Amino acid sequence: MRLGTRLHALAEGIVIAVDAIRTNKVRAGLTILGIAVGVFVVTVMSAAVHGINAGVAKSIAAAGPTTFFVTRWPADIQSCNGSADSCPWRRNAALTVDQARAIAALPIIQTVNVHTGSSASLKYADRELPGVTLDAYTPGWIDVQGGDIIAGRDFTPSENEGSAPVVLLNEKAAERLFDGSDPIGKEVRVSGQRFQVIGVYRPIANAFDSGERGKIVVPFESAKRRLNVWTRWLDITVKPKPGVSRDVAMDETVATLRALRHRRPAQSNDFFVSTPEKIMELYNRIVGAFFLVMIVLSAIGLLVGGVGVVAIMMISVTERTREIGVRKALGATQGTILWQFLVEAITLTTVGAIVGLAVGGGLTALIRNFTPIEAVTPPAAIVAALLGSAIGGIVFGLAPAARAARLDPVAALRYE
Repeated sequence: MRLGTRLHALAEGIVIAVDAIRTNKVRAGLTILGIAVGVFVVTVMSAAVHGINAGVAKSIAAAGPTTFFVTRWPADIQSCNGSADSCPWRRNAALTVDQARAIAALPIIQTVNVHTGSSASLKYADRELPGVTLDAYTPGWIDVQGGDIIAGRDFTPSENEGSAPVVLLNEKAAERLFDGSDPIGKEVRVSGQRFQVIGVYRPIANAFDSGERGKIVVPFESAKRRLNVWTRWLDITVKPKPGVSRDVAMDETVATLRALRHRRPAQSNDFFVSTPEKIMELYNRIVGAFFLVMIVLSAIGLLVGGVGVVAIMMISVTERTREIGVRKALGATQGTILWQFLVEAITLTTVGAIVGLAVGGGLTALIRNFTPIEAVTPPAAIVAALLGSAIGGIVFGLAPAARAARLDPVAALRYE
């Protein structure tokens, strides 16, 4: 019987709340809007961050779980304004291709790939793409960078050693330069130098490298000798042989580099070795700061909505004072009145949450379909939004509901 009474009171509270929303559309609409904005921000942010995380993790994992990276700079957030004093690692000697070859010669190493980045102009006939991204790799880059060559072929070791003028274009560069025609075998100019197109590739798309911008890949030696690309900031990707522990491979790599770079036992490394987990940790720290800012902004929206709930419920209590008096005269207890107004407040905030989730879900679908971000709203975010809105309704509706429950029935009946 008590359960039936509670369910009846719950249904009655919802009906009264919906009626209040319908009667006071503007007032209720503003209250719902505040809640909806906060939930909307949390929903879209969670979906976007979830999608970006998935894309970044996929890109980092493309090289394989045992792969690690050797760089001249640290994979860490440090106070660095560009000067040698604040960035001591700028004094480190550059890594070299010869050092990469020494690592590759270790019996426990399967693949070593050298990379450096730059930008270049790309021209074919009367069409030109200024400022395309240029990546220079040694052979085998596709195995550690991921992606697919969808037309043509990759460059060979002999083409890299001979600094052959060959280039691979990403899909967007091929589309803009050749407008649907076959680019394989065509001659383009890369920063004024003639290069032959040998392939079209599709990189792993993520929020930071969508593939929508023109991008080219050339052999490392071709970039160095023909295009004068700066190579003092090259990075090295190392992949151990199957069955070899990454820690063992890292130790051997560090020992080899220290010997080649003439580091004494008391001296620290003048290079950095990073794992995919370390890079992901750094990324999560950066995204975590962004996430915190978004949480604060959404919390402000929810707070504004909560203040609106308090205001509208106080007005509702005042307008229905005589009704409360009548209900108490007919035997309604303080608990019944408190429950009714709490349900009304929870209904308001839940409606706001549903509106926010609906709009956020629509925007999430647009992000997923029209950007490289695989945005998906996590089920936990939906549950958290609904539970948070219900709890918010209780918190913000408690004071007005308590005020209604404490009204003296005689005074309430005399209220004009």
